[in-house]
Amino acid sequence: MSDMTGDLETPAEVLVERRGRALWLTLNRPAALNALNLSMARTIHRALFEGAADPEVERIVIEGAGDRAFCAGGDVALLAREGRTDKALFEGFFHDEYRMNQAIARLVTPYVAILDGVTMGGGVGLSIHGPYRVATERTLFAMPETGIGLIPDVGGTHALPRLPGEIGTWAALTGARLKAADCVYAGIATHFVPVERLGVLRDLLATSDETIGELLATLHGDPGGSALEALRDGIDFHFGHDRVEDILASLDEGDDWAREQAAIIRRMSPTSCKLTLAGLRLGASADIEDALVTEYRMVCEIRNGHDFFEGVRAQLLDKDRNPLWSPATFEAVTDEDVERHLQEPDSGDLTFE
Repeated sequence: MSDMTGDLETPAEVLVERRGRALWLTLNRPAALNALNLSMARTIHRALFEGAADPEVERIVIEGAGDRAFCAGGDVALLAREGRTDKALFEGFFHDEYRMNQAIARLVTPYVAILDGVTMGGGVGLSIHGPYRVATERTLFAMPETGIGLIPDVGGTHALPRLPGEIGTWAALTGARLKAADCVYAGIATHFVPVERLGVLRDLLATSDETIGELLATLHGDPGGSALEALRDGIDFHFGHDRVEDILASLDEGDDWAREQAAIIRRMSPTSCKLTLAGLRLGASADIEDALVTEYRMVCEIRNGHDFFEGVRAQLLDKDRNPLWSPATFEAVTDEDVERHLQEPDSGDLTFE
């Protein structure tokens, strides 16, 4: 299968190629840390279907170009600049991205994501729903959406509650950044392969008749000790509550680390934090499709609010790092506000047919 996007003048943003037994997808925007846009999501989705239908494709591999990022997230800057006035652009991006996430989750063909470098937001959605997720010493994982007035979407409300204990709740509310050892400990990564062995891994994925599990086992290395392991008791104790206010009250009475977590959460969008916790609790017992439908409802209503546009402005556009959230306090975000984000949007629910 040859390159399916772009032309001679412009390099394709997703390279789609056959390498022996594998269909190989390379996110090809290294200068933008391989951030995902709508055309890329559509290209990947189409390639997944074509690969799954091709009897000669035994596995599908996805990685990012360059050595800095697998995928640093979705192109939220574009959505913030134009999404307020262009509803179709805003909703269309999430609609098609979430359908791609669902296709990864339901893919029968073995799927391998190589998380070499920054893996955040949309990059998490491209990887965490597949069975094989390979970290390297350059891996840096985060779901930082509460800091930009969004939610940990792309199926995050399905995947994060399935991490051990309350690690997913903590990571979602604080936007904590995890390195390779933490990712392996939390089950975000299934394997660790040192950067110096990635070339061997690529060759084996393309040529070996071993199963992916067998060949990854031969390359699996030691990521070192996880700092996260020592925090588990505190994470599980403080983040098990079902109200953000109760989590904060618990953290306020804890040790220095706990109070630091409370301070971090208080810098995030109060609306986003409450929506995130609601989404995580609903997603814990939902299948991937129901979780994505709920996320889609939330992001469609988020477009009608203030915090996403303000958060992206402060963090990514003006970069003053001083978002002015509205409502500004957790107490001012009511249960009715949360419930409003759980209703079917005027344009209709996300579907997967």
